Amino acid sequence: MRIILYTGKGGVGKTSVAAATAVHCAAQGLRTIVLSTDPAHSLADSFDLPLGAEPVEIAPRLWGQETDIFHNMQLYWGTIQEWLHSLFTWRGLDDVVSEEIAVLPGMEELASLLWINEHHSSGNYDIIIVDCAPTAETLRLLTFPEVGRWWLEKILPLERQVAKVVRPILRPMTGIPVPDEPVFDAVEDLFRRLEMLHDLLVGPDASMRLVLNPEKMVIKEAQRTLTQLNLYEYQTDLVVCNRVLPPGAQEGYFSAWLAAQQRHLADIADAFAPIPLVTIPWFQEEVVGLERLQQMGQVLFADKDPAAKHFAGRSHVVRRDGDTYTLHLPLPLATKEEVGLLRTGEELVVRIGSVRRNIVLPYVLAQQDVAGARFEGDTLVISFDGKR
Repeated sequence: MRIILYTGKGGVGKTSVAAATAVHCAAQGLRTIVLSTDPAHSLADSFDLPLGAEPVEIAPRLWGQETDIFHNMQLYWGTIQEWLHSLFTWRGLDDVVSEEIAVLPGMEELASLLWINEHHSSGNYDIIIVDCAPTAETLRLLTFPEVGRWWLEKILPLERQVAKVVRPILRPMTGIPVPDEPVFDAVEDLFRRLEMLHDLLVGPDASMRLVLNPEKMVIKEAQRTLTQLNLYEYQTDLVVCNRVLPPGAQEGYFSAWLAAQQRHLADIADAFAPIPLVTIPWFQEEVVGLERLQQMGQVLFADKDPAAKHFAGRSHVVRRDGDTYTLHLPLPLATKEEVGLLRTGEELVVRIGSVRRNIVLPYVLAQQDVAGARFEGDTLVISFDGKR
């Protein structure tokens, strides 16, 4: 089962691109579901049709879903939240405040993403398309299962045994809500679901797709997102540049915009190579409804397979060994003599002869100095020493 997730800066049109991809996949004969994990749902607006918390049939072989945060939270977090709420209330917090802080930051998006597990297990679909919340915040939270695995193996069994011993004593004496077995079971179940989700999204059948506009700030954020995705082992197989002005806009008011976009398009091709880049023109009419989405899908993929994996490798990989990080950049046929490195703020500039590439570093690397670089076969390995 194919899983495709679209992400990007807010306002770049990723919901329209995700919906257009879904329409095109369904037209190709694939049983397709497209769901939104963005709390500010706009998927229904894109189709101009009502959607609900459960999958709704939009067209033959096409279903849409705008997940219900409250339903998801009760399903995956309800038991834990009830215990935390009672604990905070016991500590004297206001009832409403304790209910609010009993929800972990980002838990709403994660609970929505867990629908991917449900759809994957159901076998009802050939492809799952996800319209993610802006940027990669939701995806970075998926490193949580790595911490959770250690917590389950090392801490939870001990805490469970301690709770069994002290519960009969503390509850009557102090009234403190010591967690009972259903709470521990709910925590274990949540971590297992998150781990399954993580395994699906880093697996061979899943890929990310970045949506951006030909604007400097948007490009920088997309570069940063790409590096962060690589850091967490998510594969990106396509970059979609939306709202590109047509050549006919070269006269009058839009001439300066067109010239700027042309420069930015060249920068995008260099910054994200070798990941394929596709462009979508700025349509004359708003892309709303099945007919307009179908037109966008045809422009986006033309004769390409919308469900195919368009790039199987990574443009660069960030690896961690303890407190040390290395950035691995494939440079086939390059030699040590023609490669140069320049660090400017959070950007790393790699020069090969007269060609250069700017890599926007994630926060964890932006705080570190470059310690050195070496070639391992056709790959340039750049080391960071953490002393910045």
